[in-house]
Amino acid sequence: MRVSVIGTGYVGLVAGACFADSGNEVLCLDIDQQKVQKLSAGQLTIYEPGLPDILQRNIREGRLAFSTDYKAAALHSKIYFLCLPTPPNEDGSADLRYVLESARTLAGHLAGPDRGQNGDDAPLFVLKSTVPVGTNARVRGAAAAILKGPFSVANNPEFLKEGTAVDDFMKPDRVVVGVTDDRSYRILHELYEPFCRTGAPILRMDPASAEIAKYAANGFLAVKISYINEVARLCQAVGADVEKVRQATALDPRIGKTFLFPGLGYGGSCLPKDTRALVSSARGFGLDFLTVDAAEKVNDAQKTWLIPAIVKHFGGKLSGRTLAIWGLAFKPRTDDVREAPSLSVIPALLNAGAKIKVFDPEAMQNIRAIVGDKIKYAENPYDALAKADALMLITEWNEFRSPDWKRIKSLLRQPVVFDGRNIYDPDHLRQMGFTYYGIGR
Repeated sequence: MRVSVIGTGYVGLVAGACFADSGNEVLCLDIDQQKVQKLSAGQLTIYEPGLPDILQRNIREGRLAFSTDYKAAALHSKIYFLCLPTPPNEDGSADLRYVLESARTLAGHLAGPDRGQNGDDAPLFVLKSTVPVGTNARVRGAAAAILKGPFSVANNPEFLKEGTAVDDFMKPDRVVVGVTDDRSYRILHELYEPFCRTGAPILRMDPASAEIAKYAANGFLAVKISYINEVARLCQAVGADVEKVRQATALDPRIGKTFLFPGLGYGGSCLPKDTRALVSSARGFGLDFLTVDAAEKVNDAQKTWLIPAIVKHFGGKLSGRTLAIWGLAFKPRTDDVREAPSLSVIPALLNAGAKIKVFDPEAMQNIRAIVGDKIKYAENPYDALAKADALMLITEWNEFRSPDWKRIKSLLRQPVVFDGRNIYDPDHLRQMGFTYYGIGR
């Protein structure tokens, strides 16, 4: 099958590469000429494990190509996956300008007499971007103002996690398609069937239900994270151990253990944006989405939860103190720093007078583009510790989980650890002479 993918961010690039890897001929479009040149040469513009091999193999074998030419993308296929950014407006609502502009531009190239005049060749616009309820209808209206022949619009939300996006696409736990006609469903079913041979369902529903499905999933995950973080605050206040509480709670099959780990809150390109859009969308229908709104407020406060403990430990003053930070990305296995806790922690520490040295395996370039030279960037984790007054862990990369504690103690001016993800054993560190601070422990 021939497929055009519009947008080469995380979703578009992963979708395009994986569709090509299952035998389809895929053309990915992006308006960024430099990005297209890099991708055409097999060079990734994001960090995502497993993606380089798939990208390079399918380019080499002629199934995957990249272009900045909308006309080429329009003529390449009859199926157009819209994977455009939907950044939040000031009121939290999703900015749909890129989605709508893309639909109009494609429709303009499809409006000729040789396209879209019979049902079998009718264009199919597939919304893969996370969009609020009613976007399917808005895209349909935008295209209908230009296209005179038949066409369809479907919604196919993504459920990818950065760091495991390739595995998530290749082995989905479910595929959601929101359609209004049988032909659209048949096309999407044929595309996704190779990925669902182990039994993952391809769920057919109306577009509005598909639009809500993605927001509902992310909203629930946000609530779950913020809930355990509030439990951690209570544990800390009463002298309990949130890890013991978490274990007992997670064993309830109605609750489960995933996304039930206390820490410095969630970030990234999905949960913060989608929770705000869900609250804003509900407000547009006269509803207050109180649970998700509360989760977002808890999360905003959680990102700097350890700052008062740091200030108190150093006698109320951080001037002249140097803190080493391990981990800058919003989660391990990605270079994405959008809404990352590090972007809240670093300014708070700098404003308090501290000096900062940081290390992250993948995200330092992205942090440098935002923070600049206000902080120092280390070449490796231990280089960041030299003459620092404390270590603060923000992102739980695997390489940080079992470090050389004797070496750490010899490098730090003071053996102090602020564990923002509760990955270290407090008793073990205290036996070694460290002062340990965690979340709710």
